[in-house]
Amino acid sequence: MATAGETKGTRMIALVGPAGAGKTSLAEALLFAAGATDRLGSTANGSSIGDSSPEARQRGGSTELNLLHFDYLGSHFAIVDCPGSVGFAADGTRALALADAAIVVVDPDPARAPLAAPALRLLDELGIPHLVFVNRIDQAHGRIRDLLSALQPMSVSPLIARQIPIREGEKVTGFVDLALERAYHYEPGKESRRIDIPEMLANDEKKARTQMLEQLADHDDELLEQLLMDQEPAPEKIFTDLARETGENLGVSLMFGSALSAWGVRRLLKALRHEVPGPAAAATRLGVESPSLNVFKVIHGSVGRLALGRVLGGKIAEGSDLKSGSDHARLGALFRVQGEKTAKIGEAQDGDVVAVAKVDSIKAGDWLGSGKLPPPIEVEMPARNFALAIEPADRKDDVKLSGAIHRFVEEDSALIVEHDDANHELRLRGVNDEHLNTVIARLKRRYGVEVKTHPPAVGYKESIRKPVTQKGRHKKQSGGHGQFGDVIIEVKPLPRGSGFHFEEKIHGGAIPKQYIPAVEDGVKEAMAKGPLGFQVVDCAVTLIDGSYHSVDSSELAFRLAGRIAMQEALAAAQPHLLEPMQKLSVLCPSGATSRITSAIAGRRGQMLGMGPREGWTGWDRIEAMIPEAELSGLEAELRSQSQGLATYEAEFDHLAELNGPLADKVIKQKVPEPA
Repeated sequence: MATAGETKGTRMIALVGPAGAGKTSLAEALLFAAGATDRLGSTANGSSIGDSSPEARQRGGSTELNLLHFDYLGSHFAIVDCPGSVGFAADGTRALALADAAIVVVDPDPARAPLAAPALRLLDELGIPHLVFVNRIDQAHGRIRDLLSALQPMSVSPLIARQIPIREGEKVTGFVDLALERAYHYEPGKESRRIDIPEMLANDEKKARTQMLEQLADHDDELLEQLLMDQEPAPEKIFTDLARETGENLGVSLMFGSALSAWGVRRLLKALRHEVPGPAAAATRLGVESPSLNVFKVIHGSVGRLALGRVLGGKIAEGSDLKSGSDHARLGALFRVQGEKTAKIGEAQDGDVVAVAKVDSIKAGDWLGSGKLPPPIEVEMPARNFALAIEPADRKDDVKLSGAIHRFVEEDSALIVEHDDANHELRLRGVNDEHLNTVIARLKRRYGVEVKTHPPAVGYKESIRKPVTQKGRHKKQSGGHGQFGDVIIEVKPLPRGSGFHFEEKIHGGAIPKQYIPAVEDGVKEAMAKGPLGFQVVDCAVTLIDGSYHSVDSSELAFRLAGRIAMQEALAAAQPHLLEPMQKLSVLCPSGATSRITSAIAGRRGQMLGMGPREGWTGWDRIEAMIPEAELSGLEAELRSQSQGLATYEAEFDHLAELNGPLADKVIKQKVPEPA
C-alpha cells in the first residue's frame, strides 16, 4: 500500500493567513529548502520570486496570488500564496477551494492569534485539510502553549502541537520533534543539526508527547489501547495517524520555524510530503469524475489572456477539445507559472496548476472537461464597501479606459464596475481603499491611463409635504405654426417608498388623448431635478384639465407645458431633502464590539441589535441603521478598531427625511448660491 509520500500527481498547497505573517517569505523558504532556488529570496530586498509586481513591491505585501512550483524527494508541489490583506484576499479564494491542503501562517504573539480566525474558519467551511505554521519563532517571547490556547477557539478541529521549542535564555534556538522524539538546533542557511534532547526539557517533552498521542488516540482505538497498556507506539503508527488526522480534518498539526532563516521549513516539507492527501482526494471532494480543469483566475500579460486553473481527474493536453457548460473550448498552449515567469508544457498531469491560452470565452469559476462536468464551486466574495467615481484625465482615453477596466474585472473577482446614470458617474467598487488605489496604480502602469477620482455622489432624493394644484402653459408664436400647450395638474405627496404615480382625469376632450403621454414625459423631466437639485420621489400627479389649439398644439408643446407645471408645483409644495439609509451588519471580535458601536453612533448610526456571531467563538454581529453619507471611511475606521478583522455589509433600506444644518449644507453644495 502506497504511503502519502508516494502519492501520484501534483499536490496543491495554499498559503493563507493574516497580512504580514510571512506567507510569501515562507513560499521562498520552501523553494530554497526543496532545492528549486539556489538562494533564499527576500521580499524586503525585492529578490523574491513571488510579489514581483511593482504594486506588491511598493506596498511590501501581496496584492495578488503567487503561483510557484517545486519538487521535493520525488513529490511534486504547486504553491498558491494567497494575499492576506482584506483588500486582496478575494484573489486567492477560488484557488483555495481547489487546494489539497493549506498552511495557515501565523505570528507567534498570542495577542495576534485572532488575526488567523477568518482563514481557519474558511478552511473548516470548505473542508480543506490544513496545518498551522508559526512563523518568526526566533522572535517569540510568549509560550507556544499560550498561542495554542488562543488559536484553539477559532478552529473546529483540535490543534495538535507537533513540536516544543528549545530556548537559550529568551531566544528559541531549536525544537524537539514529538513524533520522532528527536531534538534539532537551528543552523543559519543549513539543515537543522540533530542534538540530544536537553535534560531540562525531558519532562516537558514527555508531557507534550503524551498529549499529542492522546489526541491521536481519540480517533484510533488501537493507539488508545497501546497507551492504556503503556506500550510505545511505532513511529510508523504515529505518522500514519497524523496523516489521517490531517487528511480527514480530524486534527490540525501545529509546527513552527522562521521563514527568513528557513528554520523548520524542511520539517514542514516532510510533513507536506508524507501527510497531505493527493489530488485524488480533492477530486472526490469536488465531484470530479473525469479529466477536468477548473479556472480560478484570468490574467492579461505579455503572452496575452491566460486562464489559470487546476487539472483534476487525469491528464489534459494542449489542443484538447473540452466542453464548458453548453459550449466547447479548444485549449491553446499550456504554461507552468513560476512567479511572473511562464514555461510552456505540452501536457498537464493530474493535480497540476497551469495557465491556458486561447480560451477567451472561459471565465473564472468555469469547469472544462471531456466528460460530465463537476458541480460549480460556490465561493463567497467579500463585501465591496468602497467606491470611487473615475474619469480619464484625458478625454481621449475614454475607449482605452473602458477596455482596461473590462480586463481588470476579468482578472479581479472582487472588482465591480457601476454606471450611475442619475449622477453621470462611472464607478469602481471594491473591498476597500487599499484595493481600489492599487487598481488605479495598475491602470496607469499597464495601460498608460491616468484617471481622476472622487468620492461617489450620495443618492440624495427630495419629495414634497403638501398637495398643490398648478397650471402650466407653453405658448410661442414665431410665424407660421406656433406652439401651444395648456395643462392643470394636481400634485400630492405619497407615503415613503411609493415612487411615482401618474393618472389623467380629462373630461370633454379638453386635451386630446394623443398628447397626454407627452404631459407625463414633461412631468418626469421636471422630477429628474427638483427645486433642491435632486430627483423627486414619492408623489402622485393627476392631469385634471387644460386646453389645446387645433393648429399650434403638439406633443412637444404639451411636454413643455407639463414640465413647467410640475416645476412650479414642486417649488410650491414644500420640498424637503431625503437621504438614503443603509442597513449595516458588522462582524467583529467581541473585544472590539464596544469601540465599533461607538464609532457607528458617532456617524449618526442607530443600533438595531447585537448578539454572538453564529458558530464563531468570541465574535459578535452588530446590526445598525446608518446614513449612506456616513459610510465614507467607515471600513478603515472599523479596521483600526479591530486589528483589521471587522467586516461589514451594507444595503439600501429606505429614504429618511433630512433637515436642519446638515440638509442646508447638502443643498448648498448641490445648488450653489449665485455669485
